[in-house]
Amino acid sequence: MSDLVFLNVPWTTQKGFYRSANAIFGKGGRIASEEVVLQLLNSCIPVLLYGLEACPLLKSDLSSVDFVIVRFLMKLFNTNNVDIINNCRQYFDVKLPSTLWSEGLRKSSPNVTMFSAKFQSQFDSLYSSLS
Repeated sequence: MSDLVFLNVPWTTQKGFYRSANAIFGKGGRIASEEVVLQLLNSCIPVLLYGLEACPLLKSDLSSVDFVIVRFLMKLFNTNNVDIINNCRQYFDVKLPSTLWSEGLRKSSPNVTMFSAKFQSQFDSLYSSLS
């Protein structure tokens, strides 16, 4: 009998974010200024982070969630240059979801953080043994 392993893949949150982001582009997209679109983007980020604090995430999961924002910015600024995107993120103060996720874990109660860290270490050891 094999062990059951729960892998959290944040596809559903990404799908919800893309739906929200495409609605922004569909309604005002290229007509509105970048500042307005980025302000509206900040209202979509909770859709992306919803439920992620409750589950252990691998670095690849966090990178995948970060890529959603980077790709949105690439579309907004019409560039594929990551350096330009990083400069725009700093200028407009757009934080990556992985940063917001880690800040959210630190702000939660110590008992939840301790439980989450313990669960994460057990998850990591189980996942590494299966690889």
